[in-house]
Amino acid sequence: MKASANDVKRLNNLIPKVGVVREILDETPDVKTFRISTPEGEKPFTPMPGQLGMYSMPAVGEAMFSVTSQGPDYIDMAIKKTGVLTEALHAMEVGQEVGIRGPYGNGFPIEKLKGRDITFVAGGIGLAPVRSLILYCLEHRADFGKINIIYGGRSKDDLCFKKDLFENWANLEDANVYVTIDRPQEGWDGHVGMVPDYLREISPNPEVAVVCGPPIMIKFALVALRELGFKDEDIITTLELRMKCGIGKCGRCNIGSNYVCLDGPVFTQAQLNEMPNEY
Repeated sequence: MKASANDVKRLNNLIPKVGVVREILDETPDVKTFRISTPEGEKPFTPMPGQLGMYSMPAVGEAMFSVTSQGPDYIDMAIKKTGVLTEALHAMEVGQEVGIRGPYGNGFPIEKLKGRDITFVAGGIGLAPVRSLILYCLEHRADFGKINIIYGGRSKDDLCFKKDLFENWANLEDANVYVTIDRPQEGWDGHVGMVPDYLREISPNPEVAVVCGPPIMIKFALVALRELGFKDEDIITTLELRMKCGIGKCGRCNIGSNYVCLDGPVFTQAQLNEMPNEY
């Protein structure tokens, strides 16, 4: 039987390109950012903020990761060491080759966000998925309202993208950055406390919130956002667990009739309210 055009497209989407590690940045003791381009020095693909890419290593495995930023000839992915594949990725050196394919999923709803105040709420590695949107908003600053970035980590050592937080973004006149850690720590003179409590303290304008982080943080951040007047349709998050193939073929990431890799990973809280409680 002759393969359909859709079958051919799906097959092509499963074939990795060769990527070359151009730079590695240590973010935290267990998070590294990998800058990837093709052997020809080109960008492997062009994602929208919130879209994903798949890394693969022969004889080890593959997994989906957020694209945290991009340039004319590269994409950046921040990867937390959590298992066999990520340990192998963390052991890579500059110049090594990996398989890479993408982009996958739907990005953040840019048009919905234009002209509105945006509050970013993130914890730990959860800053990685929303960083691409923060950078987009700052690059197209006139299209968006007031920007608040509220971010926290277990300790000062667990804070990702420190240069952005304390230098690049902190010095912008048109964006506010609030950073907290869970417990007091020697050498830290910033805010101490949980992200949801800090969110209540800051009390941003309740227009749009973009949330990502550990499930327990998201759970209590949602409570705080609702208390502050944010509507479920204006609370946006991204789901990235359980994705495998990236094209809706394996069924591993389905929630009811929805596939995270095809219908997400970006969802509003209002959309999640209509889905089975499976995540």
